[in-house]
Amino acid sequence: MVIAAVRHLGPNWYASVMGTAIVGSAGAALPPLGDGLRPACAAVWALSCVLLLALLGARALHWAHHRDQARAHLLDPAAAPFYGCLSMALLAVGGGAMAVGRDWIGTGAAVVLDGVLFVAGTVVGLAAAVAVPYLMAVRHRTEPGQATPVWLLPLVAPMVSAALGPALVPHLPAGQPRESLLFACFAMFGLSLLATLLMLPLVFARLITGEALPLALTPTLFLVLGPLGQSTTAVGRFADVAPGVVPAPYDQGFGLLAVLYGVPVMGFALLWLGLATAHVVRARRHGMGFAMTWWAFTFPVGTCVTGSAALARHTGLAGYDWLAVALYGVLVAAWAAAAAGTVRGLVSGELLAGPRPVPTAPRPVTGRTTSGAVR
Repeated sequence: MVIAAVRHLGPNWYASVMGTAIVGSAGAALPPLGDGLRPACAAVWALSCVLLLALLGARALHWAHHRDQARAHLLDPAAAPFYGCLSMALLAVGGGAMAVGRDWIGTGAAVVLDGVLFVAGTVVGLAAAVAVPYLMAVRHRTEPGQATPVWLLPLVAPMVSAALGPALVPHLPAGQPRESLLFACFAMFGLSLLATLLMLPLVFARLITGEALPLALTPTLFLVLGPLGQSTTAVGRFADVAPGVVPAPYDQGFGLLAVLYGVPVMGFALLWLGLATAHVVRARRHGMGFAMTWWAFTFPVGTCVTGSAALARHTGLAGYDWLAVALYGVLVAAWAAAAAGTVRGLVSGELLAGPRPVPTAPRPVTGRTTSGAVR
């Protein structure tokens, strides 16, 4: 029974782990409210751990007993990019351990857990960042007009490593180990940023000049916020740990980068948030129902919360504090809607059911023979 149920369990389900973990870690980053929210945030992080373990087990069954379907996902241009979600789920849970999980399990255990998940998530993320674009180039049949924000997922995974890795820097031996990890994170920041800048124009061009996204895919427009918010978070965290780790003047350079890069990128993120929201409202009016793509409303918005909090630290502007609080309210509401829809779909069995065959209309009667010749 369980084995049959996981046949159509795709890698997109890891988005629920990401979306849950970011609720905990983003809440702890809120300067005006973070301390009071910590117990609730730790509970949400614990839930993300349970979800991660359950999904890892279910996906292991999927690969063991439904290998044909697993391979079909890899060869499907609509499903393959979601393999980046596995990396980000591991990283998000590990990062949450350092942000709030240490309140329950202790700092030592949190460092070990984050270290293991960081290494695993980074390896998977770098592999997905190479393998998925390679498959898109040589095996998938895609055209520019088919571009969707989902294509960004494997490219964003190294940016998540870049943003969460600095939390481990102070726990390494002083000197080369700390400096090496920080610069490795900076390299992954550049890797992901440049790859995103190559892919994003395709998504924007399709949005402006092509057909509208299918209703079920419209929430994926929020995925564009991921690299924007996560990169702003990353440069802020580089600046947090750089003093005493890298020599002058590079330590001060990271502080400048946090502001000079983060402020305009967060401005673009808010512009895209408005554009994506308008598209979602339109899609809802046209009958968009719940789908697993609703989890796109969670993790990307959470990265904008942590990005805003980083800008608040490095600019000293209270406006960024309250922007983070407002975005966190959006995140919590989005998480509640996505979680409720997922539970309903699991109870009804709809979310684990196979794709329904598309009914075909009867062929019209024409004056042609089966060979195509006119009578």
